[in-house]
Amino acid sequence: MENVNNLLKRLSDIKSQSYWADRIISQLEYAYESERLYKFGYLEKINSAIQFVTQNNTEQGAITKNTVLTCEKSLVELSSHMKKFSLLCVSHAHIDMNWMWRYDETVAITLDTFRTMLDLMDEYPDFTYSQSQASVYKIVEEHDPAMLEQIKKRVKEGRWEVTASTWVEADKNLPSAESKAKHILYTKKYLSKLLDIPYDYFVLDYEPDTFGHSVNDPEVLAKAGIRYYYHARGFNKLAAYRWQAPSGASVLVYNDPTHYNGKISTNPVLLVPSFTYDTKHDTMLYVYGVGDHGGGPSRRDIERIKDMDKWPIWPNIRFSTYKEFFKSLEKAENNLPVIKDELNFIFTGCYSSQSPIKKGNKASEALLYEAESLSALASVKELSDYDSEKIQKAWEMVLFNQFHDIITGSGKVSTREYAMGEYQKVFATGNVLRSNVMRDISKNINLSDYIIAKDDELMTVSEGAGVGYGIDDLQISKVSRGRGPTRVFTVFNPSSFERKENAVIDIWNWDYDISSMEFFDGKKQKVSHQLISDKANRGWGGQYYYRVIIEACVPAFGYTTYILKSNPETALVYKYQPKDRTIDFPKYTLENEHIKVCFDAVNASITSFIDKATSKEYVDSNKPTGVFRYIEENTLRKMTSWIVGRYMNIEDISKNIKITDYHTN
Repeated sequence: MENVNNLLKRLSDIKSQSYWADRIISQLEYAYESERLYKFGYLEKINSAIQFVTQNNTEQGAITKNTVLTCEKSLVELSSHMKKFSLLCVSHAHIDMNWMWRYDETVAITLDTFRTMLDLMDEYPDFTYSQSQASVYKIVEEHDPAMLEQIKKRVKEGRWEVTASTWVEADKNLPSAESKAKHILYTKKYLSKLLDIPYDYFVLDYEPDTFGHSVNDPEVLAKAGIRYYYHARGFNKLAAYRWQAPSGASVLVYNDPTHYNGKISTNPVLLVPSFTYDTKHDTMLYVYGVGDHGGGPSRRDIERIKDMDKWPIWPNIRFSTYKEFFKSLEKAENNLPVIKDELNFIFTGCYSSQSPIKKGNKASEALLYEAESLSALASVKELSDYDSEKIQKAWEMVLFNQFHDIITGSGKVSTREYAMGEYQKVFATGNVLRSNVMRDISKNINLSDYIIAKDDELMTVSEGAGVGYGIDDLQISKVSRGRGPTRVFTVFNPSSFERKENAVIDIWNWDYDISSMEFFDGKKQKVSHQLISDKANRGWGGQYYYRVIIEACVPAFGYTTYILKSNPETALVYKYQPKDRTIDFPKYTLENEHIKVCFDAVNASITSFIDKATSKEYVDSNKPTGVFRYIEENTLRKMTSWIVGRYMNIEDISKNIKITDYHTN
């Protein structure tokens, strides 16, 4: 007689023969695996059933309904053991924001999917649906308010589960900690009001397709009241575990072994025995529904769940929610391992693809942080109002673009164009807020000790010069508001710590001897400065400016005033000096008290990098670093935005280097 295990494998190959074949063969597989792990004592009965089905299939040429019902009846004693376990089926639709399409298509995907879900809910009273991402609810609010009322009704019934605790399913490596906190803050704030649900409703961070997960994520999530984490990429070893940050903060994690765009079939159910055995927990989660381009579960999925739950040699299988599963998993968390590592990476190419988007994200994060911290400072001092509405609207655009297919650069041209357009709006909002707040604060600084009457010169073009300068480089607008030889500059520090560093100042249309420049702080102490170039930089309409570096010291969340004056006594005095008839070729070196870096005079590569504290040399003299190469990768594998392919050609482009300027002490 052929080995029973081999017989079962042969039967497994013909499951697609018919509904009845799939039904009985899957039940036999489930029973066989459960018996292997749990030793219920029914191995002989299961083996006999496998032989019975094999023989009937051979004799009749197919597995008939009568064969199935007879076999199920023979195994009825197993039913109570098989039904000890449950598979909770949670429906969802994975909606990628602007992945391979424009934003208007994202809107259509969202509304079409939700219409289908609401229709299915009308037809199946026990059907439940779960949906993440605050941004999709924003789409419904803006484009179909009537649909929003229907969703609210289903949320109140507990049949529509809101699994959003972030604005989008974001990348978890590129966004800053501030962004991660803002995701949770604005999502809770927005959805609690929109859908009339309490703040403590939001306990799950749902990130099925995110390409990697920072080890500090549990810290941010736990402090925000998020207890559960769902993902399907970046870690292949365990399906359930507790993930712990370096601080000790942790979240309970389900790493879906079946991925997240599933359909209802017998295959995922066969994982129930091993999952429950490994976790010592009687319940497993299965996520189903067409995704990426939306869609969600189908009528077939719903009908299969209702049917399979009636199979006798099968686990309980029913509609459920993520929250129900995680609450049940908490009972077994003492049996789960603790992971303290990064969960990275799945697609390394995503950290270099589409660099303009990444630049836009970082610039936006920094700008909004500065605008917000300065606005808070001015508001506390009652110098200006805190425009929380504008700040939140700008942040929402930044958070949207942190979607895991946008910020990573794995979208199309239209994806990038939309993102870059949104960043420009963020820059405009952030720059105006930041400038207005700094102006409001500066207006309250007493400058009577610095500006003297004779400086009140009327024949000047410096006031208003430089409008918009600096914006293109993602800096603050450097428009001039002073005139005469005495100018006042206020340097702000939006950081939470004192900063002592160089600050760059542009001085517009200063019609005086540049060698007479002197800088003082608010205590009238002289401040060191350096004129970067003694050549005036030209602006529009014949305007010009000098660029100067000063040694600034600014307190945390504060400002320091610096005053430029012209000192006639230090003005240039012309003397006869002999001409220097020797030529010293420059040594291209950067050096301070910490490091010394030497550059090759021909191609500007780094030939030496010395840490002065340890005298350690970090560069092999035979292998200069800091070189530039143009690399062509093999694109036959496709997915080049996600995966760095095999290098096909490498060209050294560190040649014809022109060193345009250098400075010596």
